[in-house]
Amino acid sequence: MPEKYYQVGKIVNTHGIRGEVRVIATTDFAEDRFKKGTLLTVEMPNGLTDVTVSAMRQHKQFYLLQFEGYPNINDVEPFKGHNLKIAANQRDNELDDGEYYYDDIIGIEVVEEADGTSYGTVNEIINPGPNDVWVIKKRGHQDLLLPFLKTVIKRIDLESGKAYVEVPEGLIE
Repeated sequence: MPEKYYQVGKIVNTHGIRGEVRVIATTDFAEDRFKKGTLLTVEMPNGLTDVTVSAMRQHKQFYLLQFEGYPNINDVEPFKGHNLKIAANQRDNELDDGEYYYDDIIGIEVVEEADGTSYGTVNEIINPGPNDVWVIKKRGHQDLLLPFLKTVIKRIDLESGKAYVEVPEGLIE
């Protein structure tokens, strides 16, 4: 049975000529996931490619990574636009009550707690600063952006695949 993988980032571009790639993190544990010596997997169209991080630094909202055995831009160019993943057995961070992995939240249905109105499903999670923001895909409408705050996200039921929310007035057109 093939091993399960979790996405931790996306390689959006190369950086310079020395084999660095620009990564947008899709994990709360970016410092741990991208530290030197970490084994990552690049999800390529023709299969999975394992790489080991040889260097990491932050630059603006990106992480710049270099991989062992990939010393120049020509070596990492094929990785551009592909997802970075970790194997399930690498996901060892213990979470406190009320904390979730992004992978647990993406894909769950978002429902108004008061009347059961469905807003759609969580398509992605962005981290612009002090708290995460859930991007809810709404059919035929602009995406709904919900901040991950206790006043907005009332409860999450992973078993039923639903998050119960109280959307602040004015957030929905």
